[in-house]
Amino acid sequence: MEFKTFIFYFLAVIMVFAALRVITSRNPVQAALFLVLTFFNAAGIWLLLNAEFLAMTLVLVYVGAVMVLFLFVVMMLDINLDRIRQGFWSYLPVGALIGILLLLEMVMVLGGSYFGLDAMPVPPAASQGYSNTRELGRVLYTDYVYAFELASLVLLVAMVSAVTLTLRKRKGIRYMAPADQVAVRREDRVELVKMQSENEA
Repeated sequence: MEFKTFIFYFLAVIMVFAALRVITSRNPVQAALFLVLTFFNAAGIWLLLNAEFLAMTLVLVYVGAVMVLFLFVVMMLDINLDRIRQGFWSYLPVGALIGILLLLEMVMVLGGSYFGLDAMPVPPAASQGYSNTRELGRVLYTDYVYAFELASLVLLVAMVSAVTLTLRKRKGIRYMAPADQVAVRREDRVELVKMQSENEA
């Protein structure tokens, strides 16, 4: 077995284990951290495939930004896990049906003849002046420009939803409107009292 193959299987085993822990962990913070581990191993596999730009983008964008946002939202929401687990068995048939449908779709996509690796042209990675970043940008902004814009809208909705969830009203927290603070006058806060001076005896 070559060293590169050993590295691939090593990263793949850790990635599958971490992905399973994401969906089986009872603590949402631990699940998010296992998802970070999954992203790191996926980035390592992409490095083995000479996709350096995708690997660095995965680490910088998802691990450095999206997962930090998820952790902040999970810790700030103060989720009651016991209350969430109460309806687990009632939603299990629907969740199992959706999981089976997703599995069938993945089998259809991966098993289709149009997804075969033999029919795909191999890029000249070894040629001089070739850049996979430039080729990726060309494909994104020509063939998949609408899908790329749609993905950006989905991420925008996710960011707005996360901010909206953290802006809920909580009891026992003092709050003052910034507009009221700006509109205050000196006469409303400061009272000047004129007192006569007292002579020391």
